[in-house]
Amino acid sequence: MQSYTIGQAARLLGVSPDTARRWADAGRVATHRDEAGRRLIDGRDLAAFSVELAQAGGAEEDPSHTSVRNAFPGIVTAIKLGDVAAQVEIQAGPHRLVSLLTREAVEELGLEVGMEATARVKSTNVHIDRT
Repeated sequence: MQSYTIGQAARLLGVSPDTARRWADAGRVATHRDEAGRRLIDGRDLAAFSVELAQAGGAEEDPSHTSVRNAFPGIVTAIKLGDVAAQVEIQAGPHRLVSLLTREAVEELGLEVGMEATARVKSTNVHIDRT
């Protein structure tokens, strides 16, 4: 049977690894250790827990609701503000994404260099979600 690390389980559940770790620590989902000492969750246990979460109203963290499927979570590395427009750069793993948006949007999102954000790409548009 397949087992999942805490990080893999977190991605599948749509929560942060810290949230998944807290759930495991609280006994909400059973874990075991592999030979390397990593905590793993059996696939059947994870599947049952994911159904339980869905029936209880979803994940504890507020997921974003969007139709844009290509998400690149990363960190804001640069913001260039103009009078009306702004340029935001996000480093998402090996990917550098640049979005042009209004200055007002940057201010409403509270974007700052060093904070986590998600670039969402659909067609030729890049959407920025604050995480």
